Order: sequence, then C-alpha cells, then structure tokens
Amino acid sequence: MELIILSSLEKVFADEKPNAEKFESFSMLKNEKTSFQAAFCCEKNSTLGVSLNGELAAYSKLYIVKDVPVGTACNKDADDFFLRKTSGMYPDVLMPVDGEINVEGGKWYSVWVEVSPDEKFTGKSVLAVEFSENGNVAASDSISVEVIDCNLDKQTLIHTNWYHADCLCNYYDVEAMSDEFWRINRNFIKTAVEHGINCILTPVFTPPLDTKVGGERRTVQLVDVKVSGKTYSFNFSNLKKWIDMCLECGVEYFEISHLFTQWGAKHAPKIVATDSKGRVKKIFGWKTRTSSKKYDEFLIAFGKELVDFLDKNGIKDRCFLHISDEPAKKHLRVFKKRAALVHKIFSGMRFIDALSEFDFYENGAVKLPVPCEDHIEDFKGNVPELWTYYCCGQDKNNLPNRFMAMPSQRNRILGMLLYKYDVKGFLHWGYNFYNLQYSVKAIDPYKVTDAGGNFPSGDSFAVYPSCKGEALASVRLKVFYDGFQDMMALQTLENKAGKAKVQEFLANEAVKLVNFTDYPKDAKWLLETREKINLLIKENI
Repeated sequence: MELIILSSLEKVFADEKPNAEKFESFSMLKNEKTSFQAAFCCEKNSTLGVSLNGELAAYSKLYIVKDVPVGTACNKDADDFFLRKTSGMYPDVLMPVDGEINVEGGKWYSVWVEVSPDEKFTGKSVLAVEFSENGNVAASDSISVEVIDCNLDKQTLIHTNWYHADCLCNYYDVEAMSDEFWRINRNFIKTAVEHGINCILTPVFTPPLDTKVGGERRTVQLVDVKVSGKTYSFNFSNLKKWIDMCLECGVEYFEISHLFTQWGAKHAPKIVATDSKGRVKKIFGWKTRTSSKKYDEFLIAFGKELVDFLDKNGIKDRCFLHISDEPAKKHLRVFKKRAALVHKIFSGMRFIDALSEFDFYENGAVKLPVPCEDHIEDFKGNVPELWTYYCCGQDKNNLPNRFMAMPSQRNRILGMLLYKYDVKGFLHWGYNFYNLQYSVKAIDPYKVTDAGGNFPSGDSFAVYPSCKGEALASVRLKVFYDGFQDMMALQTLENKAGKAKVQEFLANEAVKLVNFTDYPKDAKWLLETREKINLLIKENI
C-alpha cells in the first residue's frame, strides 16, 4: 500500500499517482478549520480501517473523497489553467468515514482530514494517519501541526451563495412548509454558515432565476397572499419562521428574492394567492409584463408591509433586495424605470444586482452593483462599496473560480484577492442548484454535475444532498472557505500589526499578487504565503 500526505490543494484522481511533494507541516489559528489529505493506493481490493492518533485527533474529522462524473469540464474558449479538460470521473464529494472503507486495487483514493481545534488546543503537535486491514497496520504517516494561540478575526465579508429551497423539495420529494422541509433546510443552511455563507437568498416569492420563459419552478413562496378584488393581505408567519431558523443557524444577512424576472426585468415573478373563495391560484408570472399597473399596485401594498415586518423583526438594515439578475445594456431603460418605482416603494432598503455594465450604477438604476470578476476594474474606486461575483463564464484569463476541473489554488486564491481589493461582498449563484439549465427538469447531482451539459461541472452547486437530509460538502467548498480564512488572516494581521504592515507584506512577500488575472499559479506559493502570514500574526500577538 502506498501512502502520501498531501495538502488540501491537490486533487487525487483514481487513475493517476499524485506527483506533488509530501505535505510535511502547517500552522493554523485556533478557531480555523484546516485540512490535509492522505492519498493512498492498494495493490489489491481491500477493506480498510482508518484512524487518527495524536493530541489533535479528538478535534479532527475524516472524509473519503468520492468521484463524480464530469460531463462538461469547461467551456470551449476556456484558458489552460485546468487540471484536465476532458469528461470523466473527478474527485469532489466528501463522505464522512463511518467504519471501514472498501477500495479497488490499483486505484488512487484520498482521505480528507479536517482539523478544527475550536479554541481548545494550542501549541505544536504531530497528527498521524493510520490505515489498517484485518487488525494489522497497512500504512501510516504523520504531519506536524502548530496551532497558534490566536483567533481569526470575525468574517466581515458579506457572502451569499444562492440558496435554492425548491431544489431540496424536488430531491427529497417533500412539500414546501412541511416539517421535513424545515428540517432539511435547517441542515443545509447550517452547513452553509459553517463555510462562510452569512447571507441567505430568501424566497419571499419563488425566485425567478434560471427559469425557462413560460416555465416555472416549484413554489416555495414564504409569504402567504390573499386577494379580494384589488385588495391584498399578507401573512408573514412562514417568513418569520424562516428568518428565525436562519438566525439560529448563524445567518447575519438576508437577500430577498428578485422582484422581476432574470435578464432584463421584463416580467413579474411567479406569485400565488388565495382568492375570496379559498382557491389558490397564480396571480402574477410570465403573463405579467413589467409595465403592469396591477403588479405596481401589488408591489406598493406588499412593499409597505414587508418593510414594516423586517423593521419590527430587527433585520431591515441587514436585508438586500433585487430587481433583476444580470441585465444587459439594452435593458437599461426598462430596468431604470422599475428601479425608480421599487426604490420609492421599499424606501430605506438596500438593493444589489449582479451586472457588468457600469452605466446601471452611473444612471442610478443600481445602488450597489455586483460586477463579475472580469469587470471589477471598471468599478474599483468608482463605487462606495465594492462587491464581485463569478459564475459559468469566468474560466478565461486565469480568473478565480471553482469548477471541478480547475486546480484548487485557482479556487483558494480568491480570498487574498478579496482582501487586496477591499471587497465588501461576494456573490455566487449556485449553492445547491439541482436542475437542468432553465429549471426544465430536476437532476440527481451525483449523476449530473453540469446541468445537462449547459454549465461546467461544479458551477451550479457546492454541496451534495445526503440520504439523511443533510448537506455534504465538496472539496471545492472546503477549499473555497480556506480562501476566506486567508482573507480573515490578513484582516487579523492588520488588526494586530496595522494596515501598513500588511501593505508592506503584500508589496514585498506577495508582490506577485497583482490582480484577478495576474497572480502565482502554483499551490506551493499559496501555502507558503499563508505560513508567512501566520508567522507575522504570531510575532504580533
């Protein structure tokens, strides 16, 4: 049996022996979650036990990295900063190790080890990984770990990774607002928060995102609406339950679902209501044009009550509203008109929207624009608060992203760039989107990872649904959060030693960290740079 200790930045493919150097040691702050891997290959089919030894064993978790099928590794015009560009089986889902693991001879596997001292341990220690077969040691190796007696500063970045409650209803075949609905969503939201997602897309109405024109997604509307003639009344009890659940899980911010359809604000979202005869029916949707006076009247009635509700529940200042996602320049006139109306209706609320045209901000249509990475330079220094996002199109010019076929350093580097650019918010559209493109059909994410060939695998979700109604993290989600911890480590250093010290460090030690397209591409640089940051923190405690 061959065994190699590797960093979390390596991806272990079943058909290829890793060529990275052994990962000998690392340091971490005492409230971090830091990972490494034990890659191994057996000569023959085996049933193995795996265990940890050392003082940090009690603060560690074990996962086996499972492969999933990648159909579309990247877009046709993608750059070359990929591990592979072919379809096949790629390592991604982290399954908790529960007892023994069965492996095939001749194939490479990885056990993912996550260390989380939780402020209960500091100092230097050795953590050993041991594999056994039939009670006998088959292989073992160890790594040195130093837990620095300092906490990471609290995350200040607002991070939303769009949450799709309807996809969970589809996968688990549960009804919206049922007991199982609440149990499963609590589990998935808790996992999101544990990985730095502190803002949750909240389906006040069923989000009009990635939906085929004329089609619709499963109804997960949290606000009950009653209509009698031209009079509307609203029941916020389910929204209150959602907010309380999110707050209990550690959510800090709420992103209210979009008030108009995606790509130009041409229609109203799907809204269902109960009429005076007790019938539930759709009152707005694709047949409702953006110029509808009836929908304007609805928004006026709804807006006043929603703002009052959010204010009474103490979260008004922690909420964000949307008009329409990713409008193009040709949509500016319509978008601006809708924006003027909703800004007046939802007075005092903050609006954000993902877009790339600076004209939308310059014309006052968007108060807080969220440009994609490749357009961030247009907005840097020109907006009061800089946000950014990436999605399926950011696979050119070395832009950070988290597709399954990308090397993990391309995923993790985002954290240091967010700090360098003083980014206040980050948005991604796919925490758990388990649909084909345009939501024409639900999919099994263990079998389809590219939305039916429409997005590169890894773009549309970062967690997998377990049979117990819990979210299983991906390698990509763990590495993504490592990047956030890098960002928080720089913030911690800034608070310990001053901003000038960090700027000096970035100018000298991290001089190669230029911008979102120009940065070191090797994993070793990233790991060594983080160690240098930790050393500076230790020196300034």
